[in-house]
Amino acid sequence: MQNQAGKNRAVSLLSGGLDSSTLLSYVLSKGYEVIALSFDYGQRHTRELDSARKIASYYGVKHKIMKLDLRAIGGSALTGDIEVPDVPMEDIGKEIPVTYVPARNTILLSIALGLAEVTDSSKIFIGANALDYSGYPDCRPEYFDSINKTFNLATKKTVEGGSIEVEAPLLRYSKADIVRLANRLKTPLELTWSCYNGKERACGVCDSCKLRLKGFMEAGLEDPVEYESYPDFYSDYIKNRR
Repeated sequence: MQNQAGKNRAVSLLSGGLDSSTLLSYVLSKGYEVIALSFDYGQRHTRELDSARKIASYYGVKHKIMKLDLRAIGGSALTGDIEVPDVPMEDIGKEIPVTYVPARNTILLSIALGLAEVTDSSKIFIGANALDYSGYPDCRPEYFDSINKTFNLATKKTVEGGSIEVEAPLLRYSKADIVRLANRLKTPLELTWSCYNGKERACGVCDSCKLRLKGFMEAGLEDPVEYESYPDFYSDYIKNRR
């Protein structure tokens, strides 16, 4: 039988980016006892992991960083020697980009499933988004429907009558919706990092930066993170705003 504590315990995936940090704020607001789970999987840089540490510390939650080697698989601009392209805003999401990491969400969620079972957590939260996103196949609603069916067959806990459910509360949110939610929950967005390049300042060129800035613009807010440069649409927005 699942204990009472387990019903309110959750594993929340935390990359340190806008979506996962807002998600953590949201999960905490729902009263869950949270274990934040991050991954050092051989990505281009660890700048986002630094943000994850700061976010977890800010909220005072338990934080695990699991080390993997997805670079051994490669096949992505985030885990291999492939340049991150400058994709025009209007083309983002039209095809699966080179920043897609093969099977990443399936691998990370499988590890989260193990942690959820061991810690008697009833939920695994992930900040996946299927509206303003780069076109990754493992961020679609049908993917999460399928993986929940698989996970319910995969563990001792679920076979014995307990439950572990993967939830993606931000799945149908636009980036502007996510920024508004973060603002409402007072998520420390100045600590977050979304850029695919791990420099001192965000590049403002990669599709992750562009989608983030588009979200802030459409939410009527300014991104507190520093950028090397802004795309034209955001530069124009800032000029008009000020």
